[in-house]
Amino acid sequence: MKKIIFLFCLFASRLLGQHAFENEIKNFEKQDSISMPAKGQILFIGSSSFRIWKTFATDLAGIQAMNRGFGGSTMTDALYYFDRMVLTYAPSTVVVYEGDNDLNQGKSPEVLAKEYEDFSNRLKKLLPKTKLVYLAVRPSLARIALVEKQKQFNTWLENYCKSQKGRFYLDMHTPFYLPDGTVMPDIFIADRLHLNEKGYQIFSAKIREFILEKLL
Repeated sequence: MKKIIFLFCLFASRLLGQHAFENEIKNFEKQDSISMPAKGQILFIGSSSFRIWKTFATDLAGIQAMNRGFGGSTMTDALYYFDRMVLTYAPSTVVVYEGDNDLNQGKSPEVLAKEYEDFSNRLKKLLPKTKLVYLAVRPSLARIALVEKQKQFNTWLENYCKSQKGRFYLDMHTPFYLPDGTVMPDIFIADRLHLNEKGYQIFSAKIREFILEKLL
């Protein structure tokens, strides 16, 4: 009985989490109904690191890219909205940043890895020519206790991408460390979680460089 109750609570919590961003998704769809983005762009989908990237357009100037980051999403949410937020746009490449919130919510690196595989396999089946870039989970001062789990997952993710055709790993973890091995203290806003202007300069430069060198 306890197991049944646990599974029911888990299912309910996931269901609520999956639909927590419905208004954001509908807002994207409303924008699309007015002006649908051209197909074949580089699609960015993920959590708040993408959603609050205010300088996205200028940082990626000259690159056909679109940002569909939403809320504090997880890979579970990215899978749930796959058809509406990925398949709809038929992108040439999908760039994903998830995992940070997943690990913070207690999801194990092993379970998270399975979801990343599911996302990749779904993309391969439905959009076989579309490339996939997985960003490593980045560190933050607010979640410093999760660093070892982040590193464990990132190691798996790097090896996975190396084993798969058309899958790429972008290290977004190590660039935020000082030479002494500590996380940079001046790249976050007051919550010590989300990046400030300096943080986004590092973040965007790594992504732009990767796109220009590996994808275009």
